[in-house]
Amino acid sequence: MRLFASRIRLLATGALLGATLLGASACGGADAGASAPATVKEIAVTIKGRAVTPPPGRVEVAKGQKVKITVTSDVADEAHVHGYDKGADLQPGTPATIEFVADQTGLFEAETHEQELQLFQLVVR
Repeated sequence: MRLFASRIRLLATGALLGATLLGASACGGADAGASAPATVKEIAVTIKGRAVTPPPGRVEVAKGQKVKITVTSDVADEAHVHGYDKGADLQPGTPATIEFVADQTGLFEAETHEQELQLFQLVVR
């Protein structure tokens, strides 16, 4: 009888462990990386006197990640992310926002049209 009870406990423990591992992968375990990242990459850029702050550089995001770009300019212009064809009209002193899901891999320029300023390069991996 003791042997039977020990086997039942062992089986129950194994079933509980298996259910726990299965639940962990469904709620953010190793398989969760295959789906879209839940975080939003926020990028803030300011243009003043034709100077871009922070200085233009590369910003990396994961494929499937949501991107929110906020641009504040001291002159009217248009900000644009090439390859995604997303843009926003810029009005002096008023923040403008561009939002999208980075669903294409590659290197994409973000720039202004009138002033022809590079804001940054978006790298999607």
